[in-house]
Amino acid sequence: MEIILLLIYSFFVWLIFFKFKWLPWNFVSQIIVVTLPIFALTVMILILNVVAPSSSDVRVINYVVQIVPRVTGRVIEVPVEANRPVRKGDVLFRIDPVPYQQDLAALEAKLPEMTAKLDTAMAYQRELNEQLKSARSTRDALSSRLDLAVRRERQTAELAHTGAGSKFDHEQAQTEAASLRSELASTAAQMAQVQQKMSAKTTDGQLSEIAQARAAVVQLQAQIVQARWLLEQTTVYAPADGSVINLQLREGSYAAQLPMVPVMSFVEKEQWVLAMFAQNELANVSAGNEAEIALKTYPNRIIKCAVDSVVWASGTGQMPISGMVPQSGTEPIPLGRIAVRLRPTGRDKDVFIAMGAQGQGAIYTEHGKLLHIIRKVILRVGSKLDWLVLKLH
Repeated sequence: MEIILLLIYSFFVWLIFFKFKWLPWNFVSQIIVVTLPIFALTVMILILNVVAPSSSDVRVINYVVQIVPRVTGRVIEVPVEANRPVRKGDVLFRIDPVPYQQDLAALEAKLPEMTAKLDTAMAYQRELNEQLKSARSTRDALSSRLDLAVRRERQTAELAHTGAGSKFDHEQAQTEAASLRSELASTAAQMAQVQQKMSAKTTDGQLSEIAQARAAVVQLQAQIVQARWLLEQTTVYAPADGSVINLQLREGSYAAQLPMVPVMSFVEKEQWVLAMFAQNELANVSAGNEAEIALKTYPNRIIKCAVDSVVWASGTGQMPISGMVPQSGTEPIPLGRIAVRLRPTGRDKDVFIAMGAQGQGAIYTEHGKLLHIIRKVILRVGSKLDWLVLKLH
């Protein structure tokens, strides 16, 4: 663009000083003619870098997910192909589920036995409760009968002493009272035995046998859930829309649950278009500003974008967490650039952009809109140069 402006300027200089000779071509006019474009271009570029900053470092970044199986086993199916689009939820590969099905079946077979033990323990608690209730009722009845027998024993003793009653009746009353005392003592012993059996209880009032049986059932149910989850993990699905790159997994391979050994790399469709700027170029940039990028993968094409956000962070400002005192160093800290995230808009919203594509771009702020056309022309001229393949073979 600067060359075009200089050519236009040179044409008008030729017309004024040589064609029509409206002004004399002397030392003063020569100095003015030479310095004027230098000064004007310098001022224009400085203003342009503030109102429409440009970047020669535009890069496209994708999320890459390292696929690591959650279970270990032999791979029986790999239905995906490398470098082909994959939808979220599509099957990436399957691991032989037979060992995990057997583990699940073995655990599920134990569940009825554990449940029966829990039912037996609960039935035993109900039986003890009924025995205790029955013993208490018997004790209360015997207590009432004993009170009556004691009164009768006292009454027959008084009658026998005065001669109004027979001695046999008094002896019979004594025998009945003694028999009731013996039955009451036996009932009390039975109650104590039942209460002793029921004394081993948890904080919620359950017998220890029930608590143990219930804990065993809950533990087994948790193991069943874990085994069922492991069985589900034998089928690995795509975490998002994207594609598998450099697929080397094949049927018969052994997939291991090792975090540092992924079996494939999955490239998500979601992308970040980042433009790197110097820190003093972004004073007027804000979210929603118009932007354009020109990538080398699309020569002579301008992709319309909008500013999504400015990533106000740089690696040069990161303080590592450690127990060591940071080294100040003898060399100056490199100037950290600030990234601006761009999103394609309009007709270019769904355009395919290759992961790792690079190019140039510009942001058009709300200031100096008359100068934006110059930046747009510069960007478009630069995009046409992307047609040039500069190599000698």
